[in-house]
Amino acid sequence: MNSKFDKLSELGAGEFEHLNGSLIKHLNSTYQLLKKWGASQELCDAGLYHAAYGTAGFDDQVVPLSQRKDIANIIGDAAEEIVYLYCSCDRNFVFQDFNANEPIKFRDRFKEEEFKLTHQQAQQFCELTVANELELAMDSDEFLKEHGKSLYNLFVEMKPLLSETANKTVASVLISVA
Repeated sequence: MNSKFDKLSELGAGEFEHLNGSLIKHLNSTYQLLKKWGASQELCDAGLYHAAYGTAGFDDQVVPLSQRKDIANIIGDAAEEIVYLYCSCDRNFVFQDFNANEPIKFRDRFKEEEFKLTHQQAQQFCELTVANELELAMDSDEFLKEHGKSLYNLFVEMKPLLSETANKTVASVLISVA
């Protein structure tokens, strides 16, 4: 991971402000949480780079989309595809009628295209989403108070797609606001 983290730092991720400090701290903490949950190396690496192209909730881009191949060269094609999927998510569209028991309807906010996620894509997307948001909730009482209940409700819907360890963390972190 060190070389991947170093490359992220070289790209300037440490210079971006984020909710609870620097973006690079948040990205690293998301990586560590996924690692603790026993996620695949691809998903952990995607967690480290999950905001590379900006997200619906974090507009700043560490790198432009034109550098996707450069990111793939650092973390691998599979991890980069997860990063792109996560960054491209139109959250308002995807989460409005979220139901993990049906194929997830997804809208790519960059290409303005709609499609259904494969089961594997849905699992990876949900696990990364939960890790990202829980990292913020564990680091900020204010974030937890403001967003905890809506996150809990969403994550209950995601439960069938999440690992057992992610579901246990959801329960332990968000139970106070449920």
